[in-house]
Amino acid sequence: MTRYADIPKPIRSGIVVVSPDTGIPQRIIVLQFNPDTLERSIAPQSAGDSGDSGGGGTGSGDRNEALRLKGPAQETWKFTAEIDATDQLEIAAPDGIHPQLATLEMLVQPTTAQLRAATRLTQKGAIEISPIEMPLTLFTWGSKRVMPVRLTELSVNESAFDVNLNPIRASLGIGMKILTVSDLPAGHRGADLYMAHLAQKERLAAAAARGGGLGALGLGGADLVTGRG
Repeated sequence: MTRYADIPKPIRSGIVVVSPDTGIPQRIIVLQFNPDTLERSIAPQSAGDSGDSGGGGTGSGDRNEALRLKGPAQETWKFTAEIDATDQLEIAAPDGIHPQLATLEMLVQPTTAQLRAATRLTQKGAIEISPIEMPLTLFTWGSKRVMPVRLTELSVNESAFDVNLNPIRASLGIGMKILTVSDLPAGHRGADLYMAHLAQKERLAAAAARGGGLGALGLGGADLVTGRG
């Protein structure tokens, strides 16, 4: 008979905010429930993007660039996360899920200290003020998907409240862009983490390639060499 203690606990997905200088985690956001679905969009950065427009070979793109890439593919993720304080009754929640929502919202907000510092520079007559740099944000989905991201969308649908109008249940629509070496400066910790993420994809692709064969496609090696079926 299987005991509950023998059932492994599922790994949670989440977000880790780290210092780009030291790599020390500053905040860890563990999603209460893993999303049921993930929507991923991957767009290659092709050098010949202005190629054939479907007019029977009359495209204006450079034929020498048709198979060239300018850099890593641009990848975006979208998913829906749930937060429910009623599912964690053993944990005191005098503010409802305000703290969890605030933590997520601060991923797309500068801090008051950063805003005050920018204001002081303006008052001193600074000609140019650099945009505020946020901490490095990582999204984790198991051990094989740990990647630097930038949140591009955060929608909140609060659906239940306590007697003090603190939200206690919410559905979050989260969109994010995977940051690549094309987005980050050379030597940035996030760029190194992206390279590790890409190397993991390469290892997985190599493992899948070992199980394939032309025979399953009804082809032989000579068919590919000569171009004839």
